[in-house]
Amino acid sequence: MELQKLANGNHHDLSPEKINLDDGFDGVESVATESEEFLPHSHDGKKQPQFTDFEGKTSFGMSVFNLSNAIMGSGILGLAYAMSNTGIILFLFLLTCIAILSAYSIHLLLKSAGVVGIRAYEQLGNRAFGPPGKALAAVIITIHNIGAMSSYLFIVKYELPLVIQAFLGKQSNTGEWFLEGNYLIIIVSIVVILPLALMKQLGYLGYTSGFSLTCMVFFLISVIYKKFNIPCPFDKINVSLSLTEEDTCQSELFTINQQTAYTIPILAFAFVCHPEVLPIYTELRNPTKKRMQTVANISILAMFVMYLLTAIFGYLTFYVNVEAELLHTYSKVDPLDTLVLCVRLAVLVAVTLTVPVVLFPIRRAVLQLLFPDKPFHWARHIGIAISLLFIVNLLVIFVPNIRDIFGLIGATSAPSLIFILPGIFYIRIVPSDVEPLKSRSKIQAACFAGLGFVFMVMSLSFIVVDWVSGESRSGGGH
Repeated sequence: MELQKLANGNHHDLSPEKINLDDGFDGVESVATESEEFLPHSHDGKKQPQFTDFEGKTSFGMSVFNLSNAIMGSGILGLAYAMSNTGIILFLFLLTCIAILSAYSIHLLLKSAGVVGIRAYEQLGNRAFGPPGKALAAVIITIHNIGAMSSYLFIVKYELPLVIQAFLGKQSNTGEWFLEGNYLIIIVSIVVILPLALMKQLGYLGYTSGFSLTCMVFFLISVIYKKFNIPCPFDKINVSLSLTEEDTCQSELFTINQQTAYTIPILAFAFVCHPEVLPIYTELRNPTKKRMQTVANISILAMFVMYLLTAIFGYLTFYVNVEAELLHTYSKVDPLDTLVLCVRLAVLVAVTLTVPVVLFPIRRAVLQLLFPDKPFHWARHIGIAISLLFIVNLLVIFVPNIRDIFGLIGATSAPSLIFILPGIFYIRIVPSDVEPLKSRSKIQAACFAGLGFVFMVMSLSFIVVDWVSGESRSGGGH
């Protein structure tokens, strides 16, 4: 058993296979090496790792739903705008690269986890760098996911009053309490998010994740339908005087402009799901590295298709007139369009149901930091969930420029979670007698971590330029 060997200090025995990129992070070629079950004899009465006191019971399909839901962020609403600044070909190239890099990143995480018999991000940090590594991983996950939760509730705060107002047929906000965004996010947090966040296991959220994804599929179908329903040129969108009708209704296959560089960080963060990967792996039934990598690959592929279709059809509907937030562009054409209202409601449901999935890794990080050796206890479980929701509600209600703040945090935490930490964990955790430091796969992992630093510097520099120039163009993709 891996854990027995680990206890005896025989690190070199833990992973007999040569760990190369050629093993196939796509989980296809590596059937032989990956077929070994993770903790294969977990039923023999030995104590399982401290971060889980149950055998994984979540089905393959539910795991795909949960991970897909974790990937799918609010950034999907800005992808058509991103495409208008890159052109269709360049956008496709960038999105494909980022999807492949995300799958490779998950491969590094799962390899590191498999070598030491650990399925918690914070514990990987502990194994790689001791307590400081554990604290660093926990803090980055907490900050990043609080930022993601805040961005979702931010959407609820501003979109839900508009949707209710439109359904009631009001032309303007008349000041009733049910049109006040701050009251609405508190109600949504207590009535919808909190009960789901109190689930003992992440696997139970597979059903709500499935429903959330269904809402986004409805959003996608509506975007495709509207492409053939809205004529170009548009009467109700103020077109810049410098553009002719041909320019306004013409797509670009490849374009470079001032905004192009801003789209790279947006796309780079479009597949952030790494804090959720290991919790989902923990709860997966029959959890092998190959099986979990397949869950990740299917989730990334599904989101890749959804992102691409949304961007293409959104862009081909409005061309150069597309706004940073796609739904606002539809509202300009017809503010009381019933289909667009239903789509807005569906997007609201989807982002609301994503919040509990994002909350789970934060609670795990807090437990790993503050109560590492304590067994599961409902009081701690409930208390942390309520505290987190309380903090996020306070942030969304009282911090007016919260998007700027979390844009800055996202620019540091997202590259850390996707690129830097998986790369350096892999280099530190995989024993040097199994993988020499100069081996191809460790050099690749080092380059991957380096790429993360490049993305971080790019993103931070764009945000600083935005602040200096007084504009707000760059946004997170999650």
